[in-house]
Amino acid sequence: MSTATEPLIDAEQLEVSRIRALRGPNYWRLAPVIACDVQLGTLEHVSSADIPGFYERLTEALPTLAEHHCTRQEPGGFLERLREGTHLPHILEHVALELQSLTGSDVTFGRVVPSGDTHTWWVIVAYEEEEVGLQSMRDAVKIIRACIADQPIDVNAIVEQLLSLYESVRLGPSTAAVVEEAKRRGIPVRRLNNYSLVQLGLGKNLRRIQATLSDYTSAIAVEIAQDKDDTKRVLGNIGLPVPKGDVARSLERALEIVGEVGYPVILKPLDASHGRGISGRIDNDAALTEAWEDAREFANRIVVEQYTEGRDHRVLVVNGQVVACAERIPARVIGDGTSAIAQLIERENRDPRRGVGHTKTLTKLPSDARTVAFLAKQQLTLQSVPAKGQEVYLRGTANLSTGGTSIDRTDEMHPDNITACEMAAGIIGLDIAGIDVLTPDISVPFRENGAVIIEVNAGPGIRMHTHPTEGTPRNVGAPIVDMLYPPGTKATIPVIAVTGTNGKTTTVRLIAHLFRLGENVVGFTTTDGTYLQNRLVLEGDMTGPFSANIILSNPTVDIAVLETARGGLLRAGLGFDEVDVGIVLNVSADHLGLRGINTVEQLADVKAVVAAVVKREGHAVLNADDPLVYAMRDRTPGDLVLFSTRPEGESEEFEEHLLRNGIGARIENDTFVIRRGRLRIPIAPVREVPLMLGGAARFQQQNILAAIATAYVQGMRYDDIRAGLLSFFPSPSLTPGRLNLMRVQNGRVLVDYAHNPAAIRGLMDFVQSIDATRRTALVTAPGDRRDEDLREVGRLVAHLDYVIVKEDMERRGREKGHIAELIVDGLMDGGMSENQYEVIYTEAEAIQHALGRMKDNDLVVILADDVKASIECVRKYSPDGARS
Repeated sequence: MSTATEPLIDAEQLEVSRIRALRGPNYWRLAPVIACDVQLGTLEHVSSADIPGFYERLTEALPTLAEHHCTRQEPGGFLERLREGTHLPHILEHVALELQSLTGSDVTFGRVVPSGDTHTWWVIVAYEEEEVGLQSMRDAVKIIRACIADQPIDVNAIVEQLLSLYESVRLGPSTAAVVEEAKRRGIPVRRLNNYSLVQLGLGKNLRRIQATLSDYTSAIAVEIAQDKDDTKRVLGNIGLPVPKGDVARSLERALEIVGEVGYPVILKPLDASHGRGISGRIDNDAALTEAWEDAREFANRIVVEQYTEGRDHRVLVVNGQVVACAERIPARVIGDGTSAIAQLIERENRDPRRGVGHTKTLTKLPSDARTVAFLAKQQLTLQSVPAKGQEVYLRGTANLSTGGTSIDRTDEMHPDNITACEMAAGIIGLDIAGIDVLTPDISVPFRENGAVIIEVNAGPGIRMHTHPTEGTPRNVGAPIVDMLYPPGTKATIPVIAVTGTNGKTTTVRLIAHLFRLGENVVGFTTTDGTYLQNRLVLEGDMTGPFSANIILSNPTVDIAVLETARGGLLRAGLGFDEVDVGIVLNVSADHLGLRGINTVEQLADVKAVVAAVVKREGHAVLNADDPLVYAMRDRTPGDLVLFSTRPEGESEEFEEHLLRNGIGARIENDTFVIRRGRLRIPIAPVREVPLMLGGAARFQQQNILAAIATAYVQGMRYDDIRAGLLSFFPSPSLTPGRLNLMRVQNGRVLVDYAHNPAAIRGLMDFVQSIDATRRTALVTAPGDRRDEDLREVGRLVAHLDYVIVKEDMERRGREKGHIAELIVDGLMDGGMSENQYEVIYTEAEAIQHALGRMKDNDLVVILADDVKASIECVRKYSPDGARS
């Protein structure tokens, strides 16, 4: 029997860590997810049915969980599972989803999977707004712990805070309307901050918007529009109707202006927005004096202008054309003869269309101090009871953000008025403009009914057009996107993603080199850095979404070639939604036992994400010789392109592909060729390709075949592919750390980044083909590899004449000496004697020692950790750094 001091079931055993957002396609879903690690401790084998009262407490806290289907495929299915007994991570999944749903997020995807680490589970849920998704997961943990421990928790307060967070981080209605239209057209969308700055498109074809400001918007035009006096003068200079008036800095000057134009007048702060500080109708000096003080709270300069009777209209002009018109009605209530104004406001705010800020199509009616002051000018209070049918206005301006409503009037506009509004936007110089017009009737020409243009707005809100209270909704996002991307204009650039266990960096660099020869600006990412053309932009392992964003957000880039590694995919997802070409080179044992990936098959599933995000009109370039890679053909929506290193006729998969008139690349008669069905396009003889080092570097065949196939499907001419292939050398400048062969004294040094058994096996095959008197290797491997992988490294180099075992500076959790010990075990297993190896832990010392003992025609192979430092160290012994 449990007691208050010694609970049998300890809620604190539920621990959640590494809550993170994967912002792009990922291992679990081809869309953003929140992922977290869940440790249960003593709760590992406890189900919901084992916790007395848990079901009742959770369903009372979140009754809307009753709508969840779960695996029962009908409402209430999850509650059935909960009552019968289900695992706590599964409950966490559903609670996190429900909290998001209560904010208005449309999310349903969730998964619970074993991480591969003992007693750790992964909980994965979809999200729309990243901050809301992360906080919902944190709050879900609190709720479940409280229900386990039978502790009180205010779920309503949690939901209110999430709603507030949702409102603060979601896109505003204007930006959202443009973004939704862009997505409908397949234009990539990238959010650039936590507000409304958004990038549409990629690379040289990107455009940026913030609400209805675009990168086409003139800064001078915005300055003019923000100054109401300048606006009025510019419009008046071309004969457009504007109210008479002037700007005053003092009450005395305001009274002088009134003497010139006569009452009634209206006051407007010169550069305020959203109706702030604008007075109602003023008919005498006393009212002017009172309104002056209110207006001065918002600006020092106040526009005093003639008051014009008429209904308030907003006309939206995009790219020089009127696309919508709405009549705006200030926030108001209509009396019923029995209810006070406060009651009428409360009743109207129950309308499900009304919300806080921009969360709904209408904003809640205000009952604040400004409302009280405005009512007082009408000799009313919040407790006043208006007569039945009496309209009581709560604001003097018709802004939707203060509870106003709108009626679509687009089809009623007179053609002359359309012309006038288009002229107004044009003379101010705005690409997107909101023209505010006071007129008794928008269907009558302005010149006939005394209408005036009172403002021209930069960055106008468009909610009144997309979601009018009455009338036809207008998809005004469409003409805005048409302006940014006229018909026939490209919104993206070619995006090429390369993944695989080995060869990614060389393949990326070769593809970038091929396209660079065509005078394209190429941005590419690799394990050693992010590059623009061949200039290093940011050094480091740049194979994740951060580096991809650097390239795809650069407006000078014509083509993006992105190395995509396992780590970034698992940690944060892809940095893009889709690609034109997705390349998967190979899959072999590497990084196993990390981040829940324990088998080669799981590793293949991670890398298959690249194939899965290929566009329907794009191409998946896959290795026909690797069964795990070839199987990815079923996961890609794009056209299949295969490459094979097997002799002609020996790859059944490749031959069948050619019979279907498929595109491929392979070696025929010692020549790299492109095949399209029966069509054979020779590119270059194997021995003439510098990257092949006379044909000896056979492990480069996959990289070359994938690169030339990619260039071909991207429309590159055969002669250009050949020229690029023949001008790409494996040097420290073009391929740092990839097959860098340098002359040193009377021998040679080979520097390579091979760091797993498959890569080292291919490298040793090449090393054996090089004529050398003695072959010495400096070897290590990353400490986060399995013990057996480290031993295999030793076995693979045991046939050499001498081995120096070193360790990386970052041992990734291993004690000093442990990596070397395991590699030495492999050396001994491979038949090497104790006098054929030694251990020197630091890379620099090991290099100096190896080069110091070189003799004529010796070859030293360095499996480098710090490639740049290793090359510099070797160059001290080779002043010209010449390539072999």
